[in-house]
Amino acid sequence: MDRREQGRTRMLLLTALLAAFGVVLPAVFHWIPGAGAVFLPMHIPVLLCGLSCGGQYGLLCALVSIGLSHLLTGMPPAGLLPSMALELSIYGLLSGVLYRRVNTGSAAADIYFALIGAMLSGRVAYGVLNALVLQTGNYSFETWVGVAFVTSFPGIVIQLTVIPGVILLMRKAGFSQKPQ
Repeated sequence: MDRREQGRTRMLLLTALLAAFGVVLPAVFHWIPGAGAVFLPMHIPVLLCGLSCGGQYGLLCALVSIGLSHLLTGMPPAGLLPSMALELSIYGLLSGVLYRRVNTGSAAADIYFALIGAMLSGRVAYGVLNALVLQTGNYSFETWVGVAFVTSFPGIVIQLTVIPGVILLMRKAGFSQKPQ
């Protein structure tokens, strides 16, 4: 097996591991009523995958983890599945794409740029899909802000504090590198 194939195999294995984590972590949080919407545990593995493996793997991680989680645990419920699938897919894809393309000269700044860009884009897509397709007429700007930023504020803080450190540690350990 040549180096390129070894790299792809490594990225697929890491993606599978993070997708599994994307099923297990939310299941643990859902033992506490309402904790999933507050702490956003499914978002963490998807963002980690996009940043560490690249956009295509982040997208794959999002789709696999949300699909398996729904099939195995019933979470997210069917009514939230389309909008969460879109949101997480954008997280996985854009975090990797943005991280690969931005080069500020600071590893931490590159991570934050990609992370915040993906998080905002995913939340906007979530709101647009709900407002225009899934809940037409019943989904207001205030509802979106409440769901996307107020209720989930603790999860956003966790994402912005934990994910950059994990990515930097993974890079330092040679377990991950900036996607090419």
